[in-house]
Amino acid sequence: MRIFSGIQPTGALHIGNYFGAIQRWVELQKGNECIYCIVDYHALTNEDTVPAELRTARRELALGLLACGIDPERSVLYVQSAVPEHTELCWILGCVASYGDLTRMTQFKQKSADQEFINSSLFYYPVLQAADILLYKADHVPVGEDQVQHLEEARRIARRFNFRFGETFPEPEPILGEGARIMSLADPERKMSKSAGPDHYIGLMEPEGSIRKKVRSAVTDVGLTPGQGMSPGVANLFSLLELVAPADVVETFRHQHRAGKLLYKDLKENLFTHLMAALRPIRERRQELEEAGRGDEILAAGAERARAIARDTMREVRARVGLD
Repeated sequence: MRIFSGIQPTGALHIGNYFGAIQRWVELQKGNECIYCIVDYHALTNEDTVPAELRTARRELALGLLACGIDPERSVLYVQSAVPEHTELCWILGCVASYGDLTRMTQFKQKSADQEFINSSLFYYPVLQAADILLYKADHVPVGEDQVQHLEEARRIARRFNFRFGETFPEPEPILGEGARIMSLADPERKMSKSAGPDHYIGLMEPEGSIRKKVRSAVTDVGLTPGQGMSPGVANLFSLLELVAPADVVETFRHQHRAGKLLYKDLKENLFTHLMAALRPIRERRQELEEAGRGDEILAAGAERARAIARDTMREVRARVGLD
């Protein structure tokens, strides 16, 4: 399969990114042609984006992805703005995209409801996302539930283009993952996110002392009785423990919970220990990559490989629509 996926450079990677998506990206490299993009054009839709911070964030994200296991020998890793064909195709696809469809995008409605100024790129976001995918004629895209609607829009755009100009693009299929949905330790009713503030996420490269403090202060129950159901906070701690600890460790704590004998401080201490055991190899690889200074070189090589595919697609697209 040819697989495409993108991630915004909006700050440090956190464990929600890693367990929710990046682990799956790493697995998908086995036997597939994977194209992974740092979507900096999309990051500009955020009103608080600072140019200097965006430049730093792109580099940090690239190093983080490589440290997590994205292999530039097996996958294409590049920055979106290094391939101008993305925006050229976006304009052309906009000519077959439905205004009505775009007005019904749930994510646009949610984000625009929270902003005083609504930029047009926020509205047009799904068209650029469709261009990102279709530019490489990807047939599969790993997505979370919140992105399924956007992928459906990409499929509709591909279908309309093919109907009007001739068969050109495959309609990309979703890879709906087993990726874990990690919730905030401070507010387990909401998904882990950087936008909620530093108390609501654990960064992959965050100092150990800070991680320990956040795990220790994670929301649990006031008390515990035998047979008591798990509150969202306790369930979230167990979800994390299942990702990083041996099955017998998890089962021991589950048994203690069912019996009403679980000490939350023991659960949290074990979670911290196993979480750091999982994160340390990533942190060490990140340090090695930093010292080797190969991040920019890898991104430049990835951009060249991406452009080779993109140019071929755009030659075909321009000919089909009458621009060549």
